Amino acid sequence: MTTRVLTGITPSGTPHLGNYVGAIRPAIAASRTQGIESFFFLADLHSLIKAQDPVRTQRSTLEIAASWLACGLDPDKVWFYRQSDIPETTELTWYLTVVAGKGILNRAHAYKAAVDKNREEGVDDDAGISAGLFMYPVLMAADILIFNANKVPVGRDQIQHIEMARDFAQRFNHIYGKDHFALPEAAIDEQVATLAGLDGRKMSKSYNNTIPLFAPREELRKLVFSILTDSRAPGEPKDTEGSALFQMYQAFATPEQSAAFAKAFADGIGWGEAKQQLFERIDAELSPLRERYNALMAEPERIEALLRRRGQELRERFAIPLLKELRYAVGLRDLAAAGDTPRATAATKAALPQFKQYREADGRFHFKLLDGEGRLLIQSEGFDSPRDAGQMVAALKQAEHGEALQSESFKLEAEVEQVLAALRALRE
Repeated sequence: MTTRVLTGITPSGTPHLGNYVGAIRPAIAASRTQGIESFFFLADLHSLIKAQDPVRTQRSTLEIAASWLACGLDPDKVWFYRQSDIPETTELTWYLTVVAGKGILNRAHAYKAAVDKNREEGVDDDAGISAGLFMYPVLMAADILIFNANKVPVGRDQIQHIEMARDFAQRFNHIYGKDHFALPEAAIDEQVATLAGLDGRKMSKSYNNTIPLFAPREELRKLVFSILTDSRAPGEPKDTEGSALFQMYQAFATPEQSAAFAKAFADGIGWGEAKQQLFERIDAELSPLRERYNALMAEPERIEALLRRRGQELRERFAIPLLKELRYAVGLRDLAAAGDTPRATAATKAALPQFKQYREADGRFHFKLLDGEGRLLIQSEGFDSPRDAGQMVAALKQAEHGEALQSESFKLEAEVEQVLAALRALRE
């Protein structure tokens, strides 16, 4: 059975070595696994939330596309496309918008962080916050659901968005009486490699401590030789633990090469010699990739043609048929055709409320109560363990009076009588 795995790539400038080691290289390797159908898309619509610079958007999209292709992504064996080339995605975003609960979107991490920052600065909660930032999770859900992806590789800070996509899909399926969407799952790689930058902190553009992935050879050498080291002289043993230089070497070396490098540290290799060895090791891997990247950047029309071709193939195979089905499901039909299929059955209308338990990015455990149509009734605070959250859910299931709904551990998102009615329906 084939598993569909979808990866979004936000165009945000030329990638650096940390991006390559932590995301690009492992994602391309995983795409070659048997039984996996991989979807990689350039999230150019998402990028507009943070930057409204047309030239930068165009250039970044080209650079990121060329980078992934140069690093070995095979566009004939995976689906590699540009988000904006699938207009059905934005249509689906609207269908999901009309079933998405605003209360759920209010709790999105990025939106909450922006509101919290405004409150700290003493300005209006929504000052400077665009509707694009607020609706980001709905567009992300559409990206996933339009191809019915089974798994979405994300960091822990993105788990919430996958949970939201599941919520929107479940609610749509419920309202329109059919499983139009598969429910995606977050794929968390606990072994994601992070690379230290020139100053020893995590390599990041925000710290200005990066090494561009396709820096020219002499620039690469200069940057490697600028990596921060201590004052120990040649002949003095050096620690591999906490060494940005050694960590970077490991990321590009075999276990045997890393072991030999560790021994050289113990034997007192000079920092100049260590940096020269690191430079040679990195350049050996990146040199052919750099050559392919430069060739691709010199012919942007090839990349444009590739993205348009794969986008059109995706539309014809997946997006256009799905949207035809969804338009009919929601009632956007030929007015001359007979209304032959009632959307809701008695069984659909009688769907039960449900408790859902989940873990947030901060490691704490939460639950929520949804009514039969997916509306949020109760939202919990975080618990230290799933057992604690489960015990609170068990207690709530027995609640028969409003007094039992008064707690600092959860918040009512509906009227007391609505919540009590939902709990009564569960018991009955």
